[in-house]
Formats: sequence, structure tokens, C-alpha cells
Amino acid sequence: MDAAIPALTEMPSPRYVMSAEGRRIATYLWGAEDAPTVLCVHGFVSSCRDNWVNTGWVRDLTRAGLRVLGLDQRGHGASDKPHEASAYGMDALVADVVTVLDTYLIDTVHYVGYSLGARVGWQVAVQVPDRVDRAVLGGIPDGRPLARMQVEQARAYAEGGARVEEPVTRNYVTLAERVPGNDLLALVALAEGMRHGDADPDPAHPPRQPVLFATGSDDAILAQSRALADATPHGSFVELPDRHHFNAPASRVFRRAAVEFLTGTRDSETDRAAPPGFPVMPASPADHVITEESVKERRDDA
Repeated sequence: MDAAIPALTEMPSPRYVMSAEGRRIATYLWGAEDAPTVLCVHGFVSSCRDNWVNTGWVRDLTRAGLRVLGLDQRGHGASDKPHEASAYGMDALVADVVTVLDTYLIDTVHYVGYSLGARVGWQVAVQVPDRVDRAVLGGIPDGRPLARMQVEQARAYAEGGARVEEPVTRNYVTLAERVPGNDLLALVALAEGMRHGDADPDPAHPPRQPVLFATGSDDAILAQSRALADATPHGSFVELPDRHHFNAPASRVFRRAAVEFLTGTRDSETDRAAPPGFPVMPASPADHVITEESVKERRDDA
């Protein structure tokens, strides 16, 4: 173990980048300036700290000789959190990523995204392919939060404490409240804003770069993720054993596969099949149940 890097990397103070319409986007930087840069973009109701620091990603990426640039997507973490649905949408989220790269004077990056961050990464790789040379997309195509989240129930809870009856929406609310600094009304606005436009990845127009897809064996979107990997010319797939959508980011298998892929020690055309001994699991409502144990598991597995 490298004694110079603590078990869990410390969180620096945010550096703010201004979006095209004047929103503050919080960014964070680790590693040597001359090292290849990995841009890490978190998922819905998460943050750079929650998705990438507390789970050991920044630690492992910097140990592998990479520089890590993280951001809090608008509506999350230390970034601005507008309550208007019009402030959100795939085009705005993609534009924020491009603005961050431009501000840091970075031409091309490795991209790592999870859930909503993976969906944004797919679109960045398709729309501005010269900015991404390879990508790791975990938990995709889960880029449209409202597909499983009942916006009206979540808003009623945020505004007046009304009980959330729908199970998946209740899980999202529970997870959102466990992440420090989350603003539930902003997250509801994001989910509502993404009703407009095409927020789902188009397998007919996939990224042309090498892409590693990763999804938990217990995630309801497993089959869809495999299909996207198959549709991507230079796509590969790794199944994360015994992981559902909410605890997959902390998987050691996920981190190890990503580091190998980003550093060139993993063949981008391998791992389409499930690992031996880990069969594909059918989706069930339990895939999205958050318990005290599953939240703790995210922390302990780092």
C-alpha cells in the first residue's frame, strides 16, 4: 500500500466553473498535472464525494497514475441547485461537462460515469467525440430518473412531508436524504426537467470509442446494459456480482475492471459474458430496495 495515499482520499475544496447560463458547477482535482485525466461524473441523487471518493475510486485511480477531475452535476453536491425544471435536461448536463473541460483546458479525457453520469457520458461521447477517448459507463441506461421515480409524490414529500407510497420513489428519497447537502426539491426539478427531450441512449447511434459497460447482477437494467454494450462497436461488458443499482459503485470488481481498462491493461473486446459462477439474475422489485445494510455496504466495501 502506498503510504502517501490514505485509505480514503481527502476531499479538496471545490473549484467553481460557470455554466453557459451562469450556474456554478463545483469541480475537484486530484493527481499529477501531467498524468492522463479521468473525468468522473456521478449519478442521480449522488455527488462526487458520495460516488467517487467515499467508495475508493479516486484513491484507486490516482494510485494507478491517473489524474482525476470530478464534478458535482447541477442540482447536486456543492453545485447550484435551481428548483426550476427548465434548468435541467440532457443538453444542459452535456454542456456542463464540455464547459468544465474547456475551463481546465483539457482537450480529451477518459470518462467514468455512473447511472445518470453514465447516460451523460454516452451523449458526450456521441455529440463531441473528440473530447472522450474511452469511457467507463456503469448502471446505464438509467439516465431518466423519472422513469421509475414518481415526481408528484417526491415533491409532496419535499414540500410538506407527505408519505411516499411508491417503493422506488421512496428508495430514491431515502438515498437522497443520506447524501449530505442534497436539496430534494432541486432533484425533483431535475427529474421533471428530464421528461422533455430524449434522455435515453440510442443504440442505433452508439459511441465509436472503446467503452466498458458495467452493471450489477441484481440490477433491473442488466439486460438493457448488455444490449447497449453489444450495440457499441468497441464495447465490452462486465457484470458486477451480487450488486444492485444503488451499491454497484462500491464494487471492487467494478473499480478493478475500470482501472485496467483505462490504463490499457484490459482488452476492450473482452468480458461480454458474465463471469463464471455469476449467472444473470432476473429483475425483481427487490432490486431497488434500500436497507441500512445496503447503504452501509457502500461505505464498507471501499
